[in-house]
Amino acid sequence: MTPFDTFLMVDWSGGNDRGPTPCADAIWAGVARGGRSEEPVYLRNRQVAEDWIASFLREERDAGRRVFAGFDFPFGYPKGFCRALTGEDDPLGLWGWFEAHVEDAPDRNNRFDLAARINLAHGGKGPFWANALRRDIDGLPRNMTGYVNPFPKKRLAEEKATGAFTCWQLAGAGAVGSQILMGLPVLERLRHRFGAAVWPFEPLKTDIAFVEIWPSLTLDKAPDNMIRDAWQVSETARMVSLVPPDTLAKMLAVDASEEGWIFGLGFEDDLKTAAALPPLLTNSCFALPPGVQWTPVAEALEHLRRNLAPVTAIRNVPVAQATGLVTAAAVQAARSNPPLPNTAVDGYGFAGGRPDGVHRLPLSASRAAAGDAPGRLGAGEAMRVLTGAALPEGVDTVVLQEDVVVADGHISFRGPVKTGANTRRAGEDVTSGDTAVAAGVRIGAPEAALLAATGVRTVQVHDPLRVAVVSTGEELVEQGDVARDGQIFDANRPMLLEMVARLGHVPLDMGRVPDDRAALKQRFDEAALRADVILTSGGASAGDEDHVSALLDETGTMTLWRIAVKPGRPLALGLWQQKPVFGLPGNPVAALVCALVFARPAMAVLAGETWSDPQGFDVPAAFSKNKKPGRSEYLRARIRNGAAEVFPSEGSGRISGLAWADGLVELPMEAMDITPGTPVRYIPFGSFGL
Repeated sequence: MTPFDTFLMVDWSGGNDRGPTPCADAIWAGVARGGRSEEPVYLRNRQVAEDWIASFLREERDAGRRVFAGFDFPFGYPKGFCRALTGEDDPLGLWGWFEAHVEDAPDRNNRFDLAARINLAHGGKGPFWANALRRDIDGLPRNMTGYVNPFPKKRLAEEKATGAFTCWQLAGAGAVGSQILMGLPVLERLRHRFGAAVWPFEPLKTDIAFVEIWPSLTLDKAPDNMIRDAWQVSETARMVSLVPPDTLAKMLAVDASEEGWIFGLGFEDDLKTAAALPPLLTNSCFALPPGVQWTPVAEALEHLRRNLAPVTAIRNVPVAQATGLVTAAAVQAARSNPPLPNTAVDGYGFAGGRPDGVHRLPLSASRAAAGDAPGRLGAGEAMRVLTGAALPEGVDTVVLQEDVVVADGHISFRGPVKTGANTRRAGEDVTSGDTAVAAGVRIGAPEAALLAATGVRTVQVHDPLRVAVVSTGEELVEQGDVARDGQIFDANRPMLLEMVARLGHVPLDMGRVPDDRAALKQRFDEAALRADVILTSGGASAGDEDHVSALLDETGTMTLWRIAVKPGRPLALGLWQQKPVFGLPGNPVAALVCALVFARPAMAVLAGETWSDPQGFDVPAAFSKNKKPGRSEYLRARIRNGAAEVFPSEGSGRISGLAWADGLVELPMEAMDITPGTPVRYIPFGSFGL
């Protein structure tokens, strides 16, 4: 009965209250939906955790969402223990036994005494061991001296999991025994309270499933700025929420009716693949607030900025292969730049500054050039240094060679000279460990240079965004064909394909489709298999032949944006097989303007880049216009003699105006009476990335 809507991951603790300040080795909870994680939640003790989990499950159930709730401790014990303790092989009966016998408070619990009682009932030398209390407990050894375990050391799952500890150890590094004893009673109460199904002991036919999952199975080191447990719950929830439903079903198809199993064991590669996937878009990502008729441009852009997220996979690549790709995480400098203090000029180095007057220093026979290992200069001496050379020990100041006279094995120069003159400090550009390149940056020549200079070897990047471009309309004719009366050559597709390539994405030419809904559906299906985004032109309004809108409407994902913009206005946005679709107007000028203003920043975010508004400039107008209020307008324009000229016609079919222009003049929604010299906002095509 998969899939699930919400994924909860809880890192448990068998210890006492950890206090109000978030810390490691405490209880942490992470939540994710569709690959988007919420901020991890710190839970100071088990009582607080139980209340929080109960409240969370209640809210999710009331909202009609199915919950996959993962916990990081074993749900069962090695074969035979359950029957020895309860007389039955039912592991959930063991949960009930622990719930009835475990005593737990924020500052104390009876886990060690209870373990000793169990040991005494089975010979007094095991299966539990490791007493962390100051007092001795009869039946519970502090170490494995004289230890005898009447049951298997590990479950089958632990035998297969690399580095897994035995469930019998109650204390010490890596021990999980206390987590089990103190966790199962909580889960027992919660499962009865919410009717949860427990995997793999029960079929997952309810709205809430409890699943044993270990973050350490696949996750590596946490970022330096996060507590490891906090990062792991958040990242695990995000990772599992991205596992495809069919793969998730295979992972859950486990027969381990007594001992239980670790979710994902044997499927580590599938989990790592899911971890590299971007978040899923929801059908609501394009939905405007109800009642909105004509949306201002600024509101439409803000809606896109808030609701879109990257849709491309993430991978690590060598720096040499990263140029042109978008960083998926901040890149830290592996080495300072410069790595050592060095000289900025050719000259002579010595220690300390000098006051006014003439100064004379003996010249050392050694010298320092770029690439030399730092040497040492004797006290009171000067040394020949060349640009870029690491400063030798005893050198912190350099005087230019043009200001120096060399004679008789000495240099002479006139002060004053400040200490540190003509030198560069180590790390004055970037210090090791600092962020060299932020997340969401498309790596160009400057970033490539910085990454190389700071010793970075690999970069986590997004795969390139693949953009399928489709033209629709019975009237369109392919280039090179013969156009009959009433037909036109398809200008939009080559224009949009070139735009997509200029923006750094991968254009996929999906051809043109006549006004046939079945043919368009088939083309959309093909595009969804090959691309991350679908860009169409034509058919985006509400007429009889507007099949883009109609198809998206049939799937329940279409939102027709009536934007207060000229040229343009209708934009059909939606999802086709989870791939975002931007339905642009059919007129070429309107198609390009809407693509630049709306699709360009949206595709940048989908590709992993940060949202960016085009850089505009206030320039004097070289035209006159009486603009009416009610919508923003974009005029084809170019700069001549420091002023903005506009194309004589505002018609959306006048493609020559696009080739004539080198940018757009943006006029606000308000009325304007423009005369030559009136300041207007000019946006060059280069600011859009063209």
